[in-house]
Amino acid sequence: MPSVLITGCSSGFGLETANLFLDRGWSVIATMRTPDPGLLPSSDWLTILSLDVTDRDSIASAVAQAGPVDVLVNNAGFGAAVPIELIEFETARQLFETNTLGTLAMMQAVLPAFRERRSGVIINVTSTATLKPLPLVSTYRASKAAVNALTESLAVEMQPFGVRVHIVLPGRSPTTQFGANARPHLRGFDDPDYKPMIEGMIKQFQEDTGPVTYAEDVAAAVFEAATNPSAPLKIPAGADAIAWMADAA
Repeated sequence: MPSVLITGCSSGFGLETANLFLDRGWSVIATMRTPDPGLLPSSDWLTILSLDVTDRDSIASAVAQAGPVDVLVNNAGFGAAVPIELIEFETARQLFETNTLGTLAMMQAVLPAFRERRSGVIINVTSTATLKPLPLVSTYRASKAAVNALTESLAVEMQPFGVRVHIVLPGRSPTTQFGANARPHLRGFDDPDYKPMIEGMIKQFQEDTGPVTYAEDVAAAVFEAATNPSAPLKIPAGADAIAWMADAA
């Protein structure tokens, strides 16, 4: 039975991805900072572990408890909508420590075993926000664009060793906790120059009736990357993500 380790399974994309792999008969190691067994159905093939991707000791412990895995899905992350001028430096640091360095640390934790046995798949969930300039999400975008760059180079490095590497790029997803988690970091409403920009972006987001990305879209894209040896390096997830990828090509 193949096994998958997924980070950030407490909600949204990670939770849906864990459910899909369980439904398809995989052994699933679902990780989250604060384990909650009630989030996923009881199963002999499910292991829930505590994992903080910004803590190297936590990573080492989780990977050791997980045992050999066939697929790593780096999904854990958070966002912040703040103008570059106003973002608190600590928030910027947290974005890169979680989204970028956390992903790098997880990859380093599994790569020796993958390389030794000449098999394995790494799937990094980033964002279509990396495909074109957008206001207010610049630091988040930069942290995810860095993951894209890491993944692209890793794919080349791992090719001789039979290890596949992929990027899944979701679009806008109003059904996840991303917006709620990003809201506490918002700055600029009290600034006369930035307030109109922020209010305009919020209004545009609220009134946008175009296609969006659902958690099941991301789960399906991750499963495709995990199971299809011919899957491309970059896989859009969601109708809007597919359109953005086409425009960026």
